[in-house]
This record gives sequence, structure tokens and C-alpha cells, in this order.
Amino acid sequence: MSDTASKPPKASKFPLRLNQLAAAPKLPKGAPIARKPVQVLSAHLVATPSASIAAARAVLRPQALLQHSVDHALSAKSPSGLGLDSADVRVRMVERLRGEGIQHPSVLNAMLRVQRHRFVDSALVIQAYEDTSLPIGHGQTISKPSVVARMIELLMGGAQARATLHLGKVLEIGTGCGYQAAVLACVAKHVVSVERVKALHDKARALLVDERAVSVRLVYGDGMRGHAPNAPYDSIIAAAGGEALPEDWLAQLAVGGRLVAPVAVGSSRQALVVVDRTVQGFERHVFETVQFVPLKSGMVR
Repeated sequence: MSDTASKPPKASKFPLRLNQLAAAPKLPKGAPIARKPVQVLSAHLVATPSASIAAARAVLRPQALLQHSVDHALSAKSPSGLGLDSADVRVRMVERLRGEGIQHPSVLNAMLRVQRHRFVDSALVIQAYEDTSLPIGHGQTISKPSVVARMIELLMGGAQARATLHLGKVLEIGTGCGYQAAVLACVAKHVVSVERVKALHDKARALLVDERAVSVRLVYGDGMRGHAPNAPYDSIIAAAGGEALPEDWLAQLAVGGRLVAPVAVGSSRQALVVVDRTVQGFERHVFETVQFVPLKSGMVR
């Protein structure tokens, strides 16, 4: 299926270049981004008996229930396990992420659920829950837990209570070993993940079958071209950075959708860039400095 919707006028010419990114307003880490207002239909609660008001509010604020489940998991017992198959190590990782500013309950819950040690090489497994990127072969890396959590939180609208609790259809550029796809599967209705290196594509497929990530579709292809057959996408996230955002990504982003990707902002620097597609065009914001592997075109057997 291809995207047949008419394209809205663009606010600026794409792909984005260095001078355009430099001119974009830079926001502090964790700053909320204006999103579409959320309608809360609560007028009928005025005449509701007090016992029903609490139940109605719980339905209207599902993020409170999810946050409670995360808090319960973190406080259920004091971390003591040393084995990597123990939930305690993931609890400690999530506590660290929360201390560093990650607040979205859906993101914290997803990071708690996915076993990162299963996605790294056996020689490096002891470092699986440290906040560090690790090599996965073929010149690629598995991103830091803090970077994965930060990018997905930005994709979901930030840490604010009005941010969405679940994503719709997500396009991931750069499957790698499949870890980020597994985390995305916890917060999205459907994930399409494209990988240009066949060996990594095959590895991720085997690992995600074991994870039972049934909502993930893996594609062996050129990530710079996105994946038009399933476009448009509600969200696009990239695990590699180039000098500009490919036009194919922007064309495949649905109106009302959001893209998060690293983009070069200097000869040796990259920054996270958030692009929202509106009916008027594209709005972009530049966030903190990051370091990702370079974005490349083509496919590798």
C-alpha cells in the first residue's frame, strides 16, 4: 500500500541541511513540546456520585495506572540479584533512567520488560545493563539504554502527562540487533524495522522470535529509502545519523506524525532532531548532542 494522500505545503525545503539545523531553536533536555490539545470529556462527572468519580477519573487518566504499575515493580523488593536473568538488574537500570530524567511511564515500563542482555554478544554480556553502547558486529552498535529511552520518550511527546501512552504504526531505521525494536513493540501498535546489513537482519529476526515480538515486521532493505509499502507512519525513529534527513522519510511521515533522528550539526557532532508534520508543513526542534553510527545507503549481504 502506498501513501496517496496529498502533500501539504512544506514550511522549509528538505532534506534538512546544516545551516537549517543551526538556525532551529535549541530546547533544553526534557523541555515539553507543544502538541495538539487533548479533549477530556468530563462534564458528565458533575452529577456523578463520589464513588463513581474516582473510577471515571482512573479511566480518563490511564497514565496514572501505568505509572502505578512501574512504581510497584520498582518498589516490590530491594535489588539483590546479580544474575543477568534477574529482573533486579533491570529495576536498577530503570531507577537510573528515572534519575536521569526519563519520566514517561510507558517508556519506563518497556525498558523494564525487555531483557537487554539477550541482544549483546556473550563476551560483553556483563556490561549489558550499563549505560553504554556496545558493538554488535559489522561496524554497528547497540545504543545506550538512556539514548533508547530518551528517543522513544521524545517520540511519544515527552514526559508530560498529556503525552500519548501508545504509538500507532512506527518505522524504525536501523534494526541492528533488534533491541530498540523490542522496546518499541511494548509501546506501539505495529513496528516496521528496516536493516541494510543482512547478517544483522537475520540475527534480529531470531532474537525477536524468542522475544515473541509479534507486532514487529523486519525488512531487509535500504533504510535511507524508508519503507513505502507500509507508509504513511505515525512515527519514524532512526538509529543512524547523516548530514540531512532523507526526503523519503519525510514523505512517509503521516500528517500529525513525529520523526526523531540524529542529524549532523557540525564536522564531528550530531544532535537529536524532532520533526512534527502538520497540515501547514514541518516543524523541527534540535535537542541534545548524541553520537550514532553514520547513516549509509545501499544493502550489504
